Amino acid sequence: MALVALSVVELRLDAVRAVLEGAPVSDVAVRFGVSRQSVHGWIGRYLSEGIAGLADRSHRPASCPHQTVMTVEVAVAEMRRLHPRWGAKRIRMELLRRPPGDAGAGVSVPSVATVNRILLRQGLVKARPRKRPRASYVRFQREGPMQMWGIDIVGRIDLVDVRTGEIHGAKIVTGVDDHSRFCVMAKVVQRATGRAVCLALAEALSRFGVPEEVITDNGKQFTDRFGRHAIRNGEVLFDKICRMNGITHRLTQPASPNQNGKVERFHGTFRPDFLDQAGPFESVQAAQAAVDVWVEHYNTDRPHQSLDDKLPVTPSQRFRPVPEPDRELIDLWLPPVLQPVESPPDKGSEKPKPGQLADPVKSWAGGRVGSRRSGLGEHATVR
Repeated sequence: MALVALSVVELRLDAVRAVLEGAPVSDVAVRFGVSRQSVHGWIGRYLSEGIAGLADRSHRPASCPHQTVMTVEVAVAEMRRLHPRWGAKRIRMELLRRPPGDAGAGVSVPSVATVNRILLRQGLVKARPRKRPRASYVRFQREGPMQMWGIDIVGRIDLVDVRTGEIHGAKIVTGVDDHSRFCVMAKVVQRATGRAVCLALAEALSRFGVPEEVITDNGKQFTDRFGRHAIRNGEVLFDKICRMNGITHRLTQPASPNQNGKVERFHGTFRPDFLDQAGPFESVQAAQAAVDVWVEHYNTDRPHQSLDDKLPVTPSQRFRPVPEPDRELIDLWLPPVLQPVESPPDKGSEKPKPGQLADPVKSWAGGRVGSRRSGLGEHATVR
């Protein structure tokens, strides 16, 4: 005789019928291998709902006291839709700063893990495995502001010629304080020459004071480390400004942008949030004004997760420039006005009088800078 496998509902129905026919509950429970409480539960469900009541039910609780309220979940989803680049940490920061308007007084801000689950549940993010464990990264951070600046060049920002309609790209010289992530410079330049980079550095030094160290890559604007005639040429103007002001100039290893990670991370926000959306601009001044507005928001209003991943902290709250009394103790050294090599005067023009120098030229576009001494003192010359 073939054995017939009974379903769960049929087994439970047999147990209920046995009890209803007069069998003791304890004996029925032993025969079916369940507790007496289970048999009593099957009987109550059968009498109230019939055979359908004997089917398996969900074990999910009827209510969850600590479940995120719908108002907060809607706010999380809307923030993500309005700002597709915001992650769970940034959304939580914004909820701490600006809670949902119609949320009750007892509503708490969810954790980062809860926000991430909401985004996954709403289909607003895709779960992806981590390729590298977080513990494998070796991070460094200076203990206070003005101890190290990370400086780099990023592009591009579009400028348009109003006469011809031609669009060409400009560069931005950027600098970030290592401790506070405060953007100390974001200078728009048409060409990232050595002079343009030095002018951006000079403006930042005049505004905030002199840092203890700067770190850059090995670009020719910053160093002649890998120049064709590095030993003969000596230091570039950027190096000289650092040396004369007692700034230690650190260089990253070749092809290692992660060693200047603070400013590279700044570029990771600056590019998609501003460079990819702004412009084209009609002039460098217009582009600079737009960059200044974005940098002001970045420094004073946008919380930075690396400063505190639980509470909203902006870079301006951690940054402190060099105090004014300290700046007055040692004068800031900047290169003097560059003089061109004297050339023969044109016909009809006045010949310089003895002891008189040629007119200063302010539009020096880069090149080797030397100096020569005469009875009038030391003069910089462009070769």
